[in-house]
Amino acid sequence: MPSHTPRLTRPAKRPERQRSRTIYEGVIRATTRSFLLALGQSDGEIERPHIGVFHTGGEMSPCNLNLAEQAGHAKTGIYAGGGMPHECPVVSVSDGLSMAHSGMRFSLVSRELIADSVEASVRGHQFDGIFGIGGCDKNLPGLMMGMVRCNVPSAFMHGGAALPGRLRGADKTVIDTYESIGGVIAGTVSMSDLEALSHACLPTAGSCPGQFTANTMGMVSEALGLAPLGSSMIPAVFAARAPLLRETGMALMRAVEWQWPLPRDIVTREALENAAAIVAATGGSTNAVLHIPAIANEAGILFDMDDVAAVFARTPLIGNLQPGGKYLARDVFEIGGAPVILAELLRGGFIHGGTLTFTGQSLAEALGSARAADGEIVKAHDAPIAPTGGLTILKGNLCPDGAVLKTAGLKSLTHRGPARVFECEEACQDAVQKRLYREGEVIIIRNEGPRGGPGMREMLGITALIYGQGMGEKVALLTDGRFSGATRGLCIGYASPEAAAGGPIALVRDGDIVSIDARPVEGWIRIEIDEKELEKRREALRATRFSSLGGVLEKYANAVGPANKGAVTHSGNVDWPLDA
Repeated sequence: MPSHTPRLTRPAKRPERQRSRTIYEGVIRATTRSFLLALGQSDGEIERPHIGVFHTGGEMSPCNLNLAEQAGHAKTGIYAGGGMPHECPVVSVSDGLSMAHSGMRFSLVSRELIADSVEASVRGHQFDGIFGIGGCDKNLPGLMMGMVRCNVPSAFMHGGAALPGRLRGADKTVIDTYESIGGVIAGTVSMSDLEALSHACLPTAGSCPGQFTANTMGMVSEALGLAPLGSSMIPAVFAARAPLLRETGMALMRAVEWQWPLPRDIVTREALENAAAIVAATGGSTNAVLHIPAIANEAGILFDMDDVAAVFARTPLIGNLQPGGKYLARDVFEIGGAPVILAELLRGGFIHGGTLTFTGQSLAEALGSARAADGEIVKAHDAPIAPTGGLTILKGNLCPDGAVLKTAGLKSLTHRGPARVFECEEACQDAVQKRLYREGEVIIIRNEGPRGGPGMREMLGITALIYGQGMGEKVALLTDGRFSGATRGLCIGYASPEAAAGGPIALVRDGDIVSIDARPVEGWIRIEIDEKELEKRREALRATRFSSLGGVLEKYANAVGPANKGAVTHSGNVDWPLDA
């Protein structure tokens, strides 16, 4: 049963020594003090706790555009709270600008690069704390992974969503533009309408405004306890972000003063279950099935696709949010933000109230002032949209380790049809653009997993085309690659094991009958072939050989693990033995 009592309490006394003293104390550090003085710090400021302010700001995408400005407010709060902030921008790859071409191979890879960058900077410079600000899909989990890996006092804030555009009196987002491309190909949408949409759909800085990956992981940051409650749904351009960033900086300094709570005090199995619950309750992004286990890995906790599935199966869908529902991040903000959803889940006994937040409060205490569900954007827990979460994990002889489907908004949860197999995304993209597929088929895209891609590309370009062509629920799609949080339709991804690891998806041939049943509790996906034939094909299957890729993709392909365990690149967190 969910608990409501915090398991950890603040230490009896403050620690006597900050980590950062290593870099400036003593005769041997005189030159280091010179570097700090050259940063514009005074002798007194050098002796303050040093805090890394990590953000993914820059001109890579609208998601990142105003994050440096937001970091400035965080730095002000840190300084006011007695700290010395160090701004540390890190790499970001835009999912929007890397969609439907080879650049998407670097999207999931960037999650690891961000976490590694945080670790290198924090441990290299002996920072006493971390403030992370991210916008865009992989930035949020990457920063949180770095926080948990380093295990110094940390606070996180999602940089916020863009406001929706308006066209002919209706809200519009990038998903409308993606799907209208399919409509142009199908002849149901004019080029002039598509151009009007592309100009109108994204009018401000910020992440995509639906319950896609960035906003899903923003809510996850609150559910985990790493972010201030109510922060993730504030639109990126709203003035309300500035004072909250300053307040969060000051709150972080209280945690630094006591060196408590640490990220691994906060990110427990119960907190991870809370994170999975808010994904299910909002019909959030399927990418959370990768990111929550990856964050768990940094804490040394085994929490894989099966653990996520168990939470999904017991959590009701109560958020009426796009793409499966109607509303956007701005609408959730206006009714009270993510705390409305968390409080409703807590009232129903679907989350653990005793988990810690970065302020030292329990989640239940922090939710004490949350507003009640409005009944339209967020339903009551006992009058849900659906009795189980808006995502489900499917298993069977085609995906024995699991695959993920977003069920929120689907009209039918079963499908049976012949396979049409493509060996890569480009081959399928070409066929879909030319409409060389038929109603009833199960489209298979393989060799796009974490190793096989490498990089596990997401397929929003294809799924939006299919939906825009009016075929969204008339065909099914299965891939060992990923989907965007904006994907809808009978689209099943993250098939494990992947083809490159010898998974059964590598054995499918054109015309094989594939059956899917995604109804609640025990969903499955099967290829209707007897085991003898599968074994014969398995024996004939050649092991995947990687050409010399060079650079980061080569390193990634050699290190990355399976999707059902988070597609992580190291064996899990251990105590760092080399801090002075």
